[in-house]
Amino acid sequence: MEDKQIVCTTCGTDFTFTGEEQEFYFTKGFQEPKKCKPCRDAAKQARGGSGGARGGFGGGGGNRGGGYGAPREMFDAVCAGCGVQTQVPFQPKGSKPVYCRDCFQASRSYY
Repeated sequence: MEDKQIVCTTCGTDFTFTGEEQEFYFTKGFQEPKKCKPCRDAAKQARGGSGGARGGFGGGGGNRGGGYGAPREMFDAVCAGCGVQTQVPFQPKGSKPVYCRDCFQASRSYY
């Protein structure tokens, strides 16, 4: 697939939708983005999303509960950082630590 220029519907700037990104979006069944990455990130931040499982292409419904079909199933867990009861969008296996949102965000601020 060839790179494609798209005009952001929010800020009006042109951005490149690469062939690699197009292939990724197609295989996942995502629609092509209508906003540039900075505007998508700002919108996600305004919704309070963290983007967890979206991979490296920065687009398309990482929250999975915000209007893209059925709400994501959540599982109970105890945070390995502070011990608080929390819920996570995956089944904890016990082989790796699970963190609440606050502890997870704090661990990411070190990088």
